[in-house]
Amino acid sequence: MTTIDSRVTTADGIVEGARGKRSRRGTISWKGIPFAAPPVAGGRFRDPQPVHPWPGVRDCTRFAKAAIQEKRFTAVGPGRYQPMSEDCLTLNVFAPDRPSSTPRPVMVFIHGGAYILGTAATPLYEGSLLARAQDVIVVTVQYRFGPFGYLDLSAYSSEDRTYDSNLGLKDQVAALQWVQTNIAAFGGDPANVTVFGESAGGSAVVTLLSTPAAEGLFARGIAESPACELVVSADSASLYADEFLRLLRDPERRATGFDPDAERLSTEDAQKLLARSSSRAIHQAGDRLMKFAMHADRAESVPFGPVVDGTYLPASPLETASRGQTLPVPLVIGSNHDEGLLFTKLWNVLPDAEKTLLRVDDEQAREDLAALYDGARDRIELTGDAVFWGPMTAFAAGHGSVAPTYVYRYDFHTRLLAAAGVRATHATELFAVFGAYRTAIGAGLAVGDWRSTGRVINDVQDRWGAFATAGTPGTGWPTYDANRKVLIIDDPDRVEVDPEGSRREAWSRVHAIV
Repeated sequence: MTTIDSRVTTADGIVEGARGKRSRRGTISWKGIPFAAPPVAGGRFRDPQPVHPWPGVRDCTRFAKAAIQEKRFTAVGPGRYQPMSEDCLTLNVFAPDRPSSTPRPVMVFIHGGAYILGTAATPLYEGSLLARAQDVIVVTVQYRFGPFGYLDLSAYSSEDRTYDSNLGLKDQVAALQWVQTNIAAFGGDPANVTVFGESAGGSAVVTLLSTPAAEGLFARGIAESPACELVVSADSASLYADEFLRLLRDPERRATGFDPDAERLSTEDAQKLLARSSSRAIHQAGDRLMKFAMHADRAESVPFGPVVDGTYLPASPLETASRGQTLPVPLVIGSNHDEGLLFTKLWNVLPDAEKTLLRVDDEQAREDLAALYDGARDRIELTGDAVFWGPMTAFAAGHGSVAPTYVYRYDFHTRLLAAAGVRATHATELFAVFGAYRTAIGAGLAVGDWRSTGRVINDVQDRWGAFATAGTPGTGWPTYDANRKVLIIDDPDRVEVDPEGSRREAWSRVHAIV
């Protein structure tokens, strides 16, 4: 039988991939392909630069290094962790191994992790099964985050040394530019690219929809559980950069708030500090900055994220959508029924209910929300809705004015997920998107629900694949307009009109952009 060649010539050199085995038979992958030059030495805190071409054939059969983060978040198996490095700007390509008479649709995935963690090498994101099931090319991207990718040090630039901002966002744009240049060599269609992501990756999708430099680089978007407000104002970014440098200079520093009278580091001292600091020291200072930000009196409790600088990112995604100025491409967007439960069980980084309510400026909306979330379980839902569902519905309403927009709520969960107390929580839809209920990482969660997980995998992959191929996510899913029809993804799925309408109405007042 005819198969495609595992050796592909890109604009920068030849890459050698590997054919899938066992459950991934019928696919081929190329891993660890650089899409930008290593951002090290003079490239640290700089915009992504063009790839250095290589001679001969590059072995692309293994994932490349993860971005710098805590080691535990790089787990890829029992006792196994992905190596880390500042040299991390790579991507992975997964494809069916049979030739196609026409170029295949392309799906580019951006991983989540609150812009402080994650790796494209995570087994959950392995794209072979999705590529084979939907006859598409899947690309997964590794980008910079934390202080290496989302810290704005541009105020400390000089004629001799420049620091750029929005590096993680620019990495994502650079990866999409690489796709435009090279994906045809892998059998993909550069005119038919869908960018999709989950959590911070979903936030990246809505941010790309608000980024002029991304125009023309993708035809559609899928934002799974985006935190649409996960951006940082230019003012806060400046304050956080200043505090970061103090923490980097003094690892024992224990500040609890911004000191407006504190002397700013000189440009010369800041540049020396940033040049001589190890990647470990920079990461540790970033970790302390995260703790500092939780207690700082700023609207953004996470210091790392795309900076609304007025130029590269002219306005926040919510503001851009409210003005009808997002890039006019079709969008699938949604959240999960029990978003907040994951964080109560594993990683409690969401603000508590009382703090969430205190941040609501509209007094009537604050009173309405307190009444609508009046039980113990409701309080957990409140924090999840505040970060994910509330802003997501506001963005969907705004983007729906410029392009077809389809909204979902993912309700499906297995018995084991229910027994674990997380149900349809944050990120569980990824087991359906990537078919992971049929791999080692997710098969255990499907015990007792083998047939239902199979049906949900087929349903979600078929809808995502149909959207990536032709721009509509299958049958029976209406666009999100004044009727506010939402697809409830379950076994079976169904359409509901304005689910939790009273809560949505209260959140719409919170997220109204004047």
